[in-house]
Amino acid sequence: MTQIENLFATKLYRAALARARAFDAELEKTCTAIAREDRAGQKWCKAHGYKGYTSYASLDDLTRRAPVFAELEKRLDAHVAKFSRAVEFYLGRSKFALDSIWINVMAEGGAHMGHIHPHSVVSGTYYVSVPKGASAIRFEDPRLPLMMAAPQKRENAGRANKNFVTVMPKPGTVLLWESFLRHEVLPNGARGKRISVSFNYGMH
Repeated sequence: MTQIENLFATKLYRAALARARAFDAELEKTCTAIAREDRAGQKWCKAHGYKGYTSYASLDDLTRRAPVFAELEKRLDAHVAKFSRAVEFYLGRSKFALDSIWINVMAEGGAHMGHIHPHSVVSGTYYVSVPKGASAIRFEDPRLPLMMAAPQKRENAGRANKNFVTVMPKPGTVLLWESFLRHEVLPNGARGKRISVSFNYGMH
């Protein structure tokens, strides 16, 4: 009897926040206001050629700065707990807690090159505004550097067997993945602002 078993699967969690429309409107307004006022963040983006705005290098107090981010953290906690159960983490007496959270306001032509999130366990993004033509997020098989002489995958290969998987999120969607998973944001073709909030969770 022949048996093929999937080993070491990498999971991507996707869910929609309940009653997100009004919440997203408030979050978009707050993100836009912070982006307009954060001079240090603007300076960092200009120095690093980032097309748009990110608070990644300038602000570490979003959940204390605005109630809408504190509410987002509360909602994300429940999803991270569910994801933790799905991947069967053993936490013992520890628990997951938000380590960092930042705003991304991507302008037309903006992109984010492939990267991982070191020193974290679970990473993710919540999508606030995704205008028509906005960029997708692309995930890379973490085994790719080890494949050496492996041939390319067929064009019609199943999603689970691809080397790269692209996800086009909708507003109100939260995506979660283990932080070792390499990912990138493809070039943004939208004229409107692509607004998202990214975050990391660690064990505490």
